[in-house]
Amino acid sequence: MNIGIFTDTYFPQVSGVATSIKTLKDELERQGHAVYIFTTTDPHVADEAVEPNLFRFTSIPFVSFTDRRIAVRGVFHAYAVAKELQLDIIHTQTEFSMGYIGKFVARQLHIPVVHTYHTMYEDYLHYVMNGRLLRPYHVKQYTRAFLFHVSGVIAPSERVEATLQRYGIHIPIAIIPTGVDLSQYKAPKNPELREQLGLTHRPVLLSLSRVAYEKRIDKLISAMPKVLALVPDAVLLIVGDGPARSDLEAQASALELGSHVRFTGEIDHDEVQDYYRAADVFVSASDSESQGLTYIEALAAGRKVVALAGEYTQQLLDDPAIGTTFVTQDEFVHQVANYLQHPQAFDDPVPLQAKLHAISANQFAGSALQFYREAIARFDATADAVDVVNEHTSMKG
Repeated sequence: MNIGIFTDTYFPQVSGVATSIKTLKDELERQGHAVYIFTTTDPHVADEAVEPNLFRFTSIPFVSFTDRRIAVRGVFHAYAVAKELQLDIIHTQTEFSMGYIGKFVARQLHIPVVHTYHTMYEDYLHYVMNGRLLRPYHVKQYTRAFLFHVSGVIAPSERVEATLQRYGIHIPIAIIPTGVDLSQYKAPKNPELREQLGLTHRPVLLSLSRVAYEKRIDKLISAMPKVLALVPDAVLLIVGDGPARSDLEAQASALELGSHVRFTGEIDHDEVQDYYRAADVFVSASDSESQGLTYIEALAAGRKVVALAGEYTQQLLDDPAIGTTFVTQDEFVHQVANYLQHPQAFDDPVPLQAKLHAISANQFAGSALQFYREAIARFDATADAVDVVNEHTSMKG
């Protein structure tokens, strides 16, 4: 199958969406399919750089998300490229520029489009004029407009599916959690990382994400004094960068946490699995996750997860051998301390292995392929029905 993926974000940009797409692409190719990425230009990639099966289109920084891009030209070039590649299906991964270009190309080529709805935009409205311009109603209407004439939509979690149903989306929806290439987590690439970070004998809590306000990293920092009362040597390692970093550094300083809270800044994607392994527990207070890719990456690295309770996290972290959820700060402190103080008490491998099978890249790609085939069958059936109607009308005329 020839598959075109249209996305506004891709490597070297660091995001859950970029990682999800890369995982899907690699696994589909491993299974013998041809995958072509249509995405935006990136200031970290030279214009003359040759990237196999990847096509970049002129872009500018996106409003309020300057580290994200939006294409400003290239629709007809994308059509010409896609036509030459003889694509069978287009998979859009954004509701913005490259997503609309993908829909245009599919319409011209008479092939179906499926879409993955990655982002819960209602959680991000505060980025646009401090939430004074856009409302949830606008998100609903925009989503409905984008998904018009789409053959199917992938929801990475039940939370996303419920949101789409609330918006009145009636096209086929498949819940397909983002997968993880488990082979990357079998052995560390840099087994000395913990020592290099000066954390050899320190219990480590890891936060790894874009350092943005909606990730609620401030809640983790505010809980650290209570954690330290129970585990005096503990360190909260905050990996990543973003708009909230300076405020979080000021918060840690005001609480006099010193070396107990450390910021690494952005790291290369190839180093991610080693940072998970350098930690003892992965922690998150985010209430904006639609698929929680970092949670399953942490599980793939063999680390317990303590995350804010929600529909998605309670479904994922359903066994203490995998992780737990919390509602209050005291619950968070207790659960973290419990894992740090009794690391051998929750080491039953069976629940984790079952969970890892469900989130493997192989399972992810297989489910996506099945959805592609169903979308193509629906599209072809609809096209045949239209042809019959047109032929009947022509004969009557």
